[in-house]
Amino acid sequence: MSGFPTLFYKEVLRFWKVSTQTIGAPVLTAVLFLFIFSHVMEGRTRMYDAVPYAAFLVPGLVMMSVLQNAFANSSSSLVQSKMTGNIIFVLLPPLAYWEFFGAYVLAAVVRGMVVGAAVLLVTLPFVEIEFRHPLWILAFGFCGSAVLGSLGMIAGIWSRKSTRSPLSRTSSSCLSPFFRGCSTRSIRSPLLARVLAFQPVFLHD
Repeated sequence: MSGFPTLFYKEVLRFWKVSTQTIGAPVLTAVLFLFIFSHVMEGRTRMYDAVPYAAFLVPGLVMMSVLQNAFANSSSSLVQSKMTGNIIFVLLPPLAYWEFFGAYVLAAVVRGMVVGAAVLLVTLPFVEIEFRHPLWILAFGFCGSAVLGSLGMIAGIWSRKSTRSPLSRTSSSCLSPFFRGCSTRSIRSPLLARVLAFQPVFLHD
């Protein structure tokens, strides 16, 4: 194989070898969110007249899982490679910049989409969801995970250690609460709803 598919295969194999941590753990986290929030908020909050709260919650949990894991895949791979010293084996081969960038981002997309699909499959028995635009769902999932995978690369390149980069700290201190809020709340402010209409993460009415 040439450089791009080899690096891409190495990145996919890296998270697949520890799928219990990289896929199973996010799925379990999303299911716990579903059980807790649906138990607490069901019957007390209704986002739309005809949509139960659990059905409103699941798409947000899926998107949260997709984006978080796409960011984590590329950033953690680069940080771990630099900490263990094996990043030199990635930099030494004559890879083009687009091959290096594409392999890491595409592997992040694969992990994000796999985790999102797993979360959706596990939560479907508990809620009734109607898929009206499946192609748009895939498009938003792919584009969102590609963007977060790219940001994860920036975080990984910027970091010297796993806790030194501002973007790495942002992943745990800002991104996680933001995604959880996007998954569980609706927007009532007309101005804020208009601003958030330009990004696909927040579900607003």
